[in-house]
Amino acid sequence: MKATIERATLLKSLGHVQSVVERRNTIPILSNVLIEAAADGSIRLTATDLDLQIVESVQATVERAGAITVPAHTFHDIVRKLPEGSQVLLDAAEGKMLVQAGRARFNLQTLPRDDFPMIAEGALPTAFELPATTLIQIIDKTRFAISTEETRYYLNGIFFHVSEDPEPTLKAAATDGHRLARVTFPRPDGAEGMPDIIIPRKCIGELRKLLDEVEGSVRIDLSPTKIRFGLGNAILTSKLIDGTFPDYSRVIPTGNDKLLKIDPRSFEEGVDRVATIATDKTRAVKMALERDKITLSVTSPENGTAAEEVSGDYDADGFEIGFNARYLLDILNQIEGDNVELHLADAAAPTLIRENDNSPALYVLMPMRV
Repeated sequence: MKATIERATLLKSLGHVQSVVERRNTIPILSNVLIEAAADGSIRLTATDLDLQIVESVQATVERAGAITVPAHTFHDIVRKLPEGSQVLLDAAEGKMLVQAGRARFNLQTLPRDDFPMIAEGALPTAFELPATTLIQIIDKTRFAISTEETRYYLNGIFFHVSEDPEPTLKAAATDGHRLARVTFPRPDGAEGMPDIIIPRKCIGELRKLLDEVEGSVRIDLSPTKIRFGLGNAILTSKLIDGTFPDYSRVIPTGNDKLLKIDPRSFEEGVDRVATIATDKTRAVKMALERDKITLSVTSPENGTAAEEVSGDYDADGFEIGFNARYLLDILNQIEGDNVELHLADAAAPTLIRENDNSPALYVLMPMRV
């Protein structure tokens, strides 16, 4: 294989593919990126961790078609440090690959292309398109609630499913048992009959990075076990989590009769300020609700106390409730408008948080004892 490619083009694509590669691998080939140069002047870069695979195509000048694999992170670091604007020569032969730009020359160890594993996709019967902006919104508004607890592996991703209530919708939800985030969008054409799927956290992270550079729509093909995203020059394929997501609709409260309307920015800043003295053991922030007045307070045995009043629209009976400050801030961070509604019941019941009735995003937060 012999090809010449612009450094900026190569670096951008390598940046996308090398982040899939795990830093530590028991199987040496999984540390490598597969480089395939075709006679038509395209180079395909592929990386995988056996659960997630990314393939990206870039334009180059190909003198000799061929394929080889080289260590992904080392190759990325080399290209990153090459002079800006340089042309990079890649010449692979006899178990080595020469990387040359200007006066810099590197000879990298290679492994044969035939040893490189590819994810077998099988049939992907469900196919539809989503605007990249919609997919970004879905991910940003839910992924902070993905569980990191490995024992509850079925919560380690975002759950996608379609429903008919009362309009056909596509819903995405994530929960870690303490909080729940759900967004609802009109069901795209082609998604009817789609199986319920859980997309793993790592796939979500890589997808989100790639979406920033996608204009227009993303093509999604899926089966009950695999999903493939078509993102312009890149194709991201992932195995899905083999598990059953809990029936989260049961924890969404419907009878919470106490309504607090508040400016999300002043609320967020107030929570953030009083939480400054909270320690890991006492992350709880207490909210004392009175008519049109909310008092936020934190008591820390090590650091002391903090309190701040924030104004809000509240005319139900007064009571006190505690929340994990970080969880509350994560949710408030997603509110884009200038108003947020908290539907409360009592100090022990889950609280429903949303911008308004028509907002596509909805959040549920479990209280803490304070």
